This record gives sequence, C-alpha cells and structure tokens, in this order.
Amino acid sequence: MIERIETNQRMSKIVKHNGVVYLCGQVGIAEDSVAEQTRECLRRVEDLLAKAGSSPSKILQAIVWLADMEDFAEMNAVWDNWVPEGYAPARACGEAKLARPELKVEMIVTAAYDA
Repeated sequence: MIERIETNQRMSKIVKHNGVVYLCGQVGIAEDSVAEQTRECLRRVEDLLAKAGSSPSKILQAIVWLADMEDFAEMNAVWDNWVPEGYAPARACGEAKLARPELKVEMIVTAAYDA
C-alpha cells in the first residue's frame, strides 16, 4: 500500500511505502544565511519525519543541493551538529539552481519507518 500525506495536484510532502518514507524537497527561510536556511530545512525534515512515524536516526539517504558550493562548509557545520552520532545516512551534495534565487539549500530525504 502507498500512503500519501499532505498531497496536492503537484506533489505529496510525504509518501510512505513498504517501510520507507520519501520526503519532498525541503528548504529554509529565504532571507537567511545558508546556516539559518539549513537549520530551518532540517527542522522541517524532522517535523515531516515525525508525522510519518520516523526520525533523523532512521534516515537512509539525504541529497543536498546548494545554490553555491562555496557554502558547503557552512552547511556541513549545521548538518554535522544535527545528525545523530552513529546514524549518518548515505549522502550526496551538489550545486544546483534552486527554485527561487534567494534559496541557498534544499534537501531531499528518504528514511525508514516502522511499518
């Protein structure tokens, strides 16, 4: 069974299937530094994971898009303090033109949940 949560015509914020939860891309508040945007993004990820019956310790994979790879170290400083010790997921990070010019970071997360 596939469960879709917070679904509209374009997308679902959460899709659950077979013990895996897929989150739509999450961004931070547009006016802030990359560190603040990363913190907000991760707060949103946590909220969606909780809604899906999961948590940061169950993240399987994270894909991080930065508008500018010059922000890599600043984003990583926030990420490294957020990821539970011993539970780092598989992760990729690349540079991409994001949906709005003021956005500096976007994350796509896949996690396990207790089915």
